[in-house]
Amino acid sequence: MCLAIPGRLLDRRDEHGLAMGTVDFGGVRRDVCLAYVVDEVRPGDYVIVHVGFAISKVDEAEAHRTLALLREAGALDDVESTDSVGTGGGA
Repeated sequence: MCLAIPGRLLDRRDEHGLAMGTVDFGGVRRDVCLAYVVDEVRPGDYVIVHVGFAISKVDEAEAHRTLALLREAGALDDVESTDSVGTGGGA
């Protein structure tokens, strides 16, 4: 099963012409490609991340609701324990 996880964008940068950023998933930070949302997001915004790509912007309240549901279902425990949040390694 693959999950798309919401996280808060901490920074943006250019890496060899590719928009990248650091996203915080409740204390776990990962580098994420921002190519799909480059014109939509700024640091502090929440994004939905799937296999290392931010695929959409989401409002903060929705991000928190989604994270709460994932925690309740135990899905975040599985993903975080594999140290693969945002990288697709837990898929």
